[in-house]
Amino acid sequence: MKETRVIALVNQKGGVGKTTTAVNLAAGLGELGRRVLLIDLDPQGNATSGVGVEKNHRERNSYRLILGQTSLEESILSTGFENLFLVPSHPDLTGAEVELISVIGREFRLRDTIPSPDSGFQYILIDCPPSLNLLVINALAAAGELIIPIQAEYYALEGISQLLGAIRLVRERLNPGLKITGVLLTMADRRTKLSGQVTAEVRNYFQDQVFGTEIPRNVKLGEAPSFGKPIIYYDRLSSGAEAYQSLAAEIDSQRETAPGETSNQEVKGE
Repeated sequence: MKETRVIALVNQKGGVGKTTTAVNLAAGLGELGRRVLLIDLDPQGNATSGVGVEKNHRERNSYRLILGQTSLEESILSTGFENLFLVPSHPDLTGAEVELISVIGREFRLRDTIPSPDSGFQYILIDCPPSLNLLVINALAAAGELIIPIQAEYYALEGISQLLGAIRLVRERLNPGLKITGVLLTMADRRTKLSGQVTAEVRNYFQDQVFGTEIPRNVKLGEAPSFGKPIIYYDRLSSGAEAYQSLAAEIDSQRETAPGETSNQEVKGE
């Protein structure tokens, strides 16, 4: 069995489709027959509610996990969706950074909970809060790979240099093996000139690091979370569902690439 791929979804800018991608990529990979664990590290808990789970589960949550009060195995819930499991968020994550500030090795609390390669999960996806705080640093230190969602709208690249700088520092000091698996264009609308211009700008900036799949602006993607369902379980025929199925297949095809052979290993634009 191949090693578990631990992928963090990160962008300190909010509203870029990060949580939407975490939920729907996890569901898409699960439908491909991959066993997937989604860790919701965002205090807002939108990934948790997006798969139909209550945000305030007292015993099993990522707050207790990162504080060392429970093991990963004790924190996992079944979602009821095919091959998709969850460590839910909890509102107390908001104060976790303060509680961890004096803890030795605080940057590695999440990494130290990640199971061995024979855990049974092919993928562990980490949904990060829209910031560059200690929770995000924990995700970057724990992950082997990153996905950076960027919306195809005005100011799309705003703050990206800050994010790439943080990734570079994490590589230097905490996690030298961290790779950029891909940059994902979200909310794309080829009918508008602006969206096309932004898409071209992002592809020019990141070049071959941008996924071939683009996520379109789609009403159904906005509706699905209110029903607690990933898009493929809410409206399989929508353009959003088709896009996330395509993304899951694109990412899963990289499983056939030997470690160290991926072309997306270095961050361009640093």
